[in-house]
Amino acid sequence: MSEAKKSPINPVWAAIKPFVNGGLSGMGATCIIQPVDMVKVRLQLGDKGSPLTIAKNLARSQGVGALYRGLSAGLVRQATYTTARLGLYNYIFEAAKGLNEGRPLPLWQKAVCGLSAGGLGALVGSPADLTLIRMQADTTLPAEQRRNYKGVGDAFLRIAREEGASGLFTGAGPTVVRAMALNMGMLASNDQAKELLEEWGFAKGGSVVTLGGATIAGFFASACSLPFDYVKTQLQKQKPDANGKLPYSGAADCALKTLKEGGVLKFYTGFPTYFIRIAPHVVLTLSFLSALPKLQAKYGL
Repeated sequence: MSEAKKSPINPVWAAIKPFVNGGLSGMGATCIIQPVDMVKVRLQLGDKGSPLTIAKNLARSQGVGALYRGLSAGLVRQATYTTARLGLYNYIFEAAKGLNEGRPLPLWQKAVCGLSAGGLGALVGSPADLTLIRMQADTTLPAEQRRNYKGVGDAFLRIAREEGASGLFTGAGPTVVRAMALNMGMLASNDQAKELLEEWGFAKGGSVVTLGGATIAGFFASACSLPFDYVKTQLQKQKPDANGKLPYSGAADCALKTLKEGGVLKFYTGFPTYFIRIAPHVVLTLSFLSALPKLQAKYGL
């Protein structure tokens, strides 16, 4: 089809396209990565052994389906959080480029774009993130303490009923901070790496630029976000003791107690598994995000 015969893109579709593609990219990556994420959470909650041993034991004792526990919540999380953060990043990034008169943005401005989009997206996705953590952590608790959610819908309703609407945002502070760190590491480094690869002579939009940038982004996203992810997980899975007192009063209390008990490296518990989970998820998400517009263009979208 020639350029002259192409129909103009619907303005509504043009406006929501970055959000739709962001959500679809994140959901596709989550379907592939969910078992690794499950093992990562179990490591952070105290399971002993290598990631492979934990996965084998979980599959042997509870069935292979146990590795996908919380997938529904994970997909809802991507449909909210990733839809928002990637869509918002596109708008914020383009607005910043306009202010910069179309010139490439310096790294610090890309970082600010990533921080802003990550924080706003995390607020939208925090309830789904809470249900995901709780569903994954449930089997690590004594039988009498398990919540036994039937699914993501049941989890949402029970949390709102038993803990109030604010209960859906338990751990939202660390979730937002973690998302800001991850988004900054992921998106700023991805854009910067792609620009460098293009300057070195690799084709713009080619596989080397796409995969190379995404791989570098995966490392920085993992390194920047794991300490915040660790604190977030501890807060979201905590339950009151016999006296009704929670182990941690907040994010700062959790961070200080963790630092005192295990030092800085305690925040990086499960880093290999976290990296193996985050890096491929980043690579897959950014690869899908790059491929979807090309596929849609063939159909005039």
